Amino acid sequence: MDAFRRVVRALRVSARAAERRFGVSGAQLFVLEKLAEAPARAVDELAERTLTDQSSVSIVVTRLEERGLVLRRQSKEDARRVEIALTPAGRAVARKAPEPAQERLIAGLRRLRSTQVRSLARDLAALVRALELAGEPPGMFFEDQSSRRVERNSRRRRVS
Repeated sequence: MDAFRRVVRALRVSARAAERRFGVSGAQLFVLEKLAEAPARAVDELAERTLTDQSSVSIVVTRLEERGLVLRRQSKEDARRVEIALTPAGRAVARKAPEPAQERLIAGLRRLRSTQVRSLARDLAALVRALELAGEPPGMFFEDQSSRRVERNSRRRRVS
């Protein structure tokens, strides 16, 4: 249980720090970092790079777009596609921000042997079933709760 608490705590602390310091959720900071590495040719590609589903990353991108940190633009190679890229403000946040905890989590998982990762995945799936959470959408770490708080705080700042 202590190991699980440590992982959740690291993710929560990172998300809170991103909110306080940069006004973005931990999930938003993670997406900004991925876009700082390279623009995405599509939401599907960004979902793959963030190891999440398309609908979750799409919500995060929309929130970042509303904040002026990313933009969607027509692809130069294929006019039917929309690329996602950082704005100058998004690049500034990505440059100043520390590495998101999600990135550390992924790096840690990649350091494990493949048999350990498979075992961990199997055991966590069993825990999800035991908790009767199998029907819940996975989403991105702390995005729902954090984004509402960030949006509320940014509205308050604009009103002040």
